[in-house]
Amino acid sequence: MALPKKRHSKTRGLKRRTHWIVKSQALAVCPQCKQMKVPHNVCTVCGFYDGRQVIEIKVKEKKKKRQ
Repeated sequence: MALPKKRHSKTRGLKRRTHWIVKSQALAVCPQCKQMKVPHNVCTVCGFYDGRQVIEIKVKEKKKKRQ
């Protein structure tokens, strides 16, 4: 395996990795519930895709605080 002749500086390494950034996902508005969702995927809030309900989402009940 090849070895570098000289040591690279921190700046040079960081310059090489400038395109390694994490990109945020594109989001679209769900036509049913108006929440943001990933396009071309089932809505995680209402379970609709392409105008029809694909999965049934269970609603979590809120826990009451004890006093």
